[in-house]
Amino acid sequence: MTMASLQSKYDAARANLTQVGQEHVLTFWADLDDTAKAALLADLDQVDLKRCAALVEPMVRNRPVLELPHDIQPPEILPAEADAAHAAMYAEALRLGEQAIAKGQVAAFVVAGGQGSRLGYDGPKGAYQVTLVRNAPLFQVFAEALLGIERRYGRRPPWYVMTGPANHEETQAFFTENKYFGLSADDVRFFMQGQMPAFHPDGRIMLASKSRIALSPDGHGGSLRALSVSGALDDMKRRGVEHISYFQVDNPLVRPIDPLFIGLHIMKRSEMSSKAVTKADDKERVGNFCIADGKLMVIEYSDLPDELAVARNADGTRRFDAGSIAIHVLSRAFVERLTSETATLHMPWHRAEKKVPTVNDQGNAIDPDKPNGVKLEMFVFDAIPLAENALVMYTRREEEFSPVKNATGVDSAVTARRDLNRRAARWLASAGVEVPMGEDGEPAATIEISPAFALDAEDLRRQLKSKPAIKAGDSVLLA
Repeated sequence: MTMASLQSKYDAARANLTQVGQEHVLTFWADLDDTAKAALLADLDQVDLKRCAALVEPMVRNRPVLELPHDIQPPEILPAEADAAHAAMYAEALRLGEQAIAKGQVAAFVVAGGQGSRLGYDGPKGAYQVTLVRNAPLFQVFAEALLGIERRYGRRPPWYVMTGPANHEETQAFFTENKYFGLSADDVRFFMQGQMPAFHPDGRIMLASKSRIALSPDGHGGSLRALSVSGALDDMKRRGVEHISYFQVDNPLVRPIDPLFIGLHIMKRSEMSSKAVTKADDKERVGNFCIADGKLMVIEYSDLPDELAVARNADGTRRFDAGSIAIHVLSRAFVERLTSETATLHMPWHRAEKKVPTVNDQGNAIDPDKPNGVKLEMFVFDAIPLAENALVMYTRREEEFSPVKNATGVDSAVTARRDLNRRAARWLASAGVEVPMGEDGEPAATIEISPAFALDAEDLRRQLKSKPAIKAGDSVLLA
């Protein structure tokens, strides 16, 4: 950037910052070299100053009071598999879902902005190796699921991958190095999540250093705006995509494209549909699906009153038992309506007080030992009460939910690999294959089934030409 262009951008930036009372961001401009000046201006390009200005008073200087709805009831939830009462409806929904996939009306959308640092891995979380035999990364598992969809339905859905500033280039390079895992580069589109600055409690934007703004992702709810800003929604419209299958990168058991779920979404004319699992315990750290003041919504586990969390039905079952697992189908038209410049419906922001490394008025670095800043983010499930005909469908945890969030313990790579192995053994057993079991009740063999080979147990039964003989200690790959 030339000196003249730097000065021009500086003048424009100062004018814009002054309009919203944030001119302090340029306090140390005179101390910076040209490279540092360009970095600061680049950070400013990521900040929507008008949007931030509107949030300062209600969300930063003031701490919003959480007001729970007055009437909170458990919602009606569709079963994971058809019972007698739903058999005809599910058969028709499956037909509609398969038809939409075959016509190219469905896209996959993965939120993949996270790093693998909590797993002890230095890189994008999607590059973390998770399978048992091949050590395939999460991205490969999802790519092979799309190849399996193409094999089964004759059409490969396009894939939209939302990254973050910290892993955008590395994610793209990872796909290139791995030749897109068999997909066409034309069918995979990368775009970055939006950023929000952290704020001092008095409303001033925080600086991470003299030349950098303290930026952080705007939450998974920001993914919908990112679809719009990046041009991904326009690309979907050009391709004829009507339905967006949303999932998060940390769940290797997820079905990126589920024809029954998509078909129910279409049949019910839903603008946003969600999957739920039966909660593991009363206060599992998942959101709770509820009907609140007549609207379907998710109430965070930390916000649901204890008396509701432990409430029981007459038969002893848990009254609020549907946990949100961040698997959704959204209508493209709904996302367009929510994110247009003239939108009348808006998703709420959530406030969190955090420790934010910053600089003081003299430019000296401060590493706080207690929360000193305010971060704002949006949650994707807050779009549910804004959607028409929103629905929830149960899925089985053992089939579709085992996130990789921690290095050890609950929701770790260890438990995800265990659950992948259990599911593979269960699918084989349903196909009549004898799977040896250990004294601990776990499969005594290590089994991996590529989604390109089989998408589910029924698909595996069709794909198996002969029944493999599996002995204890074997390592078995079906790919």
